[in-house]
Amino acid sequence: MEEELVGTSPAFQWVLRQVEIVAPTSTAVLVGGETGTGKELIVRAIHSLSARRHGPCVKVNCAAIPAGLLESELFGHERGAFTGAFSPKMGRFQLANRGTLFLDEIGDLPLELQPKLLRALQEREFERLGGTETVRVDVRIVAATNQDLAQMVQERRFRADLYYRLNVFPIILPPLRERVEDLPALVHHLVRKFCRQAGKQIENVPAEVMDALKIHDWPGNIRELENFIERAVILSTGPDLRPWLSDLSRAHKPETYSATNRTLADAEREHILDVLRETQGVLSGPDGAAVRLGLPRTTLVYRMRRLGIGSAANGRGSHRRLKTLASAASWGGRRQSPREPEESRGVETALV
Repeated sequence: MEEELVGTSPAFQWVLRQVEIVAPTSTAVLVGGETGTGKELIVRAIHSLSARRHGPCVKVNCAAIPAGLLESELFGHERGAFTGAFSPKMGRFQLANRGTLFLDEIGDLPLELQPKLLRALQEREFERLGGTETVRVDVRIVAATNQDLAQMVQERRFRADLYYRLNVFPIILPPLRERVEDLPALVHHLVRKFCRQAGKQIENVPAEVMDALKIHDWPGNIRELENFIERAVILSTGPDLRPWLSDLSRAHKPETYSATNRTLADAEREHILDVLRETQGVLSGPDGAAVRLGLPRTTLVYRMRRLGIGSAANGRGSHRRLKTLASAASWGGRRQSPREPEESRGVETALV
């Protein structure tokens, strides 16, 4: 579990200290934070550091289970309690006995079910749906939400007494944009993780890629970063991580260009232009820009067209066009004759 909790920023280290303090107790914990910040990892860390670590850690997603079935999922039911209840069933509370019950997305718990949950938390007892026998349990409750429960209490969408019972020890996870210093460690950790899964070996994350990742706001937080790195590992063909930075620029808010405030598309465009200058405009061949960028030639051509390279400024304000592109067939141009000698195909170049 510890290897998944990556980060040395003050904000994240504070969270880890709070986990270490509260884990050995049986106190209810409410983990808050934006979507994708890693709340479930924190909950499981609390369980693994507690005296209940040898017991079960049972998760219930309150948003994923229909309201009509959630009571049965939490507390169980007796035979005949409703249509289709052909046999008795233990609920998650009983399954989590002597362990931890993780109530994820607690803000989506229906109002009509909240009093029964409150009683189970306070009295450690409940009745199964359709039953009369009281069931007693020893369960530690850890809840998580990306909603503002205090605001929901004011709007009468969440019971105040249940909120105070859950909010004994709150832990708020910082969004990724507030712990940018953790980004390099997170990226390298995720690259190693997905390389193992894909059977690849990627040894380097180029500085320009890391700079571009730091610019992005990451509204989806670590979950968004994880998905982006997984896709980048799949797309990379060499020892360097070569993501499609333009995928991030689509989600990036438009900003005025300046030396200290660049869009991701600007960063990708400048990098391609720098490599083209180094190769003197050569696209293909062993020393061409495509090889240096770790991209298929057709992918490089596509990105150049999308970023306006080829009719772009060469750094002095003048405009030039692509000199030759053997991928003309891909763009509706002349198809190359199969009898054309290899030498005549030459090396693709672009004036920049």
